[in-house]
Amino acid sequence: MTWLIILFVLMLVISPVMWLRPSPRQRRVAGLRSEAMKTGLSVKLETPPLHDTRTAMPAYRWHYPPGRPGPDFVLVRDSESGASLRPFAHGWRWRREPLRPLPEALETRFKGLLSRLPQDALVIESSRQALTLWWWESQDFARFSTYLEDFTALRDGLAGRPDVPEATDATDVLGSRRE
Repeated sequence: MTWLIILFVLMLVISPVMWLRPSPRQRRVAGLRSEAMKTGLSVKLETPPLHDTRTAMPAYRWHYPPGRPGPDFVLVRDSESGASLRPFAHGWRWRREPLRPLPEALETRFKGLLSRLPQDALVIESSRQALTLWWWESQDFARFSTYLEDFTALRDGLAGRPDVPEATDATDVLGSRRE
């Protein structure tokens, strides 16, 4: 009888430890994020720019170099958009288009990248500060690393192409002097 009580107490002690152990998915995602951050990306859980979505989603950011801001746009997968949005590439629509058209070579490379992304990649967003991929992290780092060169080239091609240029030499955007 005492062995039974000892076994029961031992199981009570071990069971919470088993619940705290990370699942295989949690270990894979932690490794993916860690390796991605080693390449210079920032990874954060934030609310994505999707309609009626308040759930935090992983955002992988390639920051533009200082002094070379990027354009503002939001590209959404068809499954997350309406038919009223203008198509860009197969399966993707503009929620907000950049004001200036992309250079032809950059657009071709961008469309090629979009065709290879996993189905859980839902949004590509660009702001003045960074190019962001919003996705549910369905792949490991070995597969994700195949996109890094294309995203880096896209970021480098978009850098210095802001929709609204910043004022220089105390002259605002309209060309008049500041007081």
